[in-house]
Amino acid sequence: MLDLEIVPERSLGCDTWEFVLGMHFSQSVAIIQSQVGTIRGVQVLYSDQNPLSVDLVINMPQDGIRLIFDPVAQRLKVIEIYNMKLVKLRYSGMCFNSPEITPSIEQVEHCFGATHPGLYDSQRHLFALNFRGLSFYFPVDSKFEVSDIATIPVPGYAHGLGSLQFPNGGSPVVSRTTIYYGSQHQASQTSSSSVCGAPLPELPLSCYRHQLHLRRCDVLRTPTATLGLRLHMFTEGPGRSGSEGGGGRSVCRVVRFGSSAQRVCAALGAPARTYYKADDKMRIHRPTARRRPPPASDYFFNYFTLGLDVLFDARTHQVKKFVLHTNYPGHYNFNMYHRCEFELTVQPDKCEANSLVDSLGSVCITAYSKWEVVSRALRVAERPVVLNRASSTNTTNPFGSTFCYGYQDMIFEVMSNNYIASITLYQPEGTRPHYAVNSIA
Repeated sequence: MLDLEIVPERSLGCDTWEFVLGMHFSQSVAIIQSQVGTIRGVQVLYSDQNPLSVDLVINMPQDGIRLIFDPVAQRLKVIEIYNMKLVKLRYSGMCFNSPEITPSIEQVEHCFGATHPGLYDSQRHLFALNFRGLSFYFPVDSKFEVSDIATIPVPGYAHGLGSLQFPNGGSPVVSRTTIYYGSQHQASQTSSSSVCGAPLPELPLSCYRHQLHLRRCDVLRTPTATLGLRLHMFTEGPGRSGSEGGGGRSVCRVVRFGSSAQRVCAALGAPARTYYKADDKMRIHRPTARRRPPPASDYFFNYFTLGLDVLFDARTHQVKKFVLHTNYPGHYNFNMYHRCEFELTVQPDKCEANSLVDSLGSVCITAYSKWEVVSRALRVAERPVVLNRASSTNTTNPFGSTFCYGYQDMIFEVMSNNYIASITLYQPEGTRPHYAVNSIA
């Protein structure tokens, strides 16, 4: 049984790990993976067809804990303990819930102190006791509302619990606890609601981990070709308000095609991982003369917190491709990257009036655009290439194939629900500048 400490408006955890409000989905998963054998039977719940309108949830049924993430920002907004019998809970070192200690209203008041009168939902027969960043829910049987049963005298709750009727000597027991950001929880919604209304805090400083995090990525283009990326980022440091957790220190950098690996490192920092291409499965689609394997492997710089991969030429060590990831659940690479919040403006070869088309005839594409709308605006006629990913250790892909559409100097990878999984930006081989490589004796 987990023995965890509650910090209202902040976290749930222990000495070695904690789930912190505002942390990214991938960081929560990393904690769970580090506790294999302790935390078991974990479920990830999401909507395949409406991933932006239904909360992303990590459910731990064996521990009675549910982590609720904002579906757009993919950061933690509510921690819910929905089965109090499966976990020990403490506050400031004092245990208020365990197999030996029943979390009654008196126990909660003894541990957390007084608060405002609670709220009673007569339709759901549920009493809510709210502290800042923390709520306790007590189920009340409808038969206890009749007037011939003695009222429990609970000081300070005359307008809440004190107005309810209970058997002599009885007391309600907490059935559910929620931790959230702000003074009042807006998520006492019905179970049928798909989105929890709790506010989302900034990314906590404890979750920065000396990484750059992305606010927005502008794709720099001429009317027909991509030049590079302008990345608006933030990292540790005082924000505009100068306070901790105020949004961090803003950083803006530009990386372009032809930039050296050293220049990219200077702009974006060291990559989280460097990946060498062992095999190019798309080589079969090239002209016959170009199918012979290269003498060396091209390599990627993976920037997971930016949702970005940068591909370098093995010979010149200069940028030849950018890959922007949207990190939708149901994709093979989900949870590997943070979502790249890109803005891509395309001047189409042929254009059809559409909600994405601006007054100049350009098509604006973001991480939230649906391919059916984009393809109609751009009039994409090319048939897709079917992409079916599988790792070397697991030859099955439970998420199915994706479809790759080429347009100008871009490749759009599209999921079966019509959301864009990634965009690859490249320089066509005929337009790449030739770089001299000097040999060293």
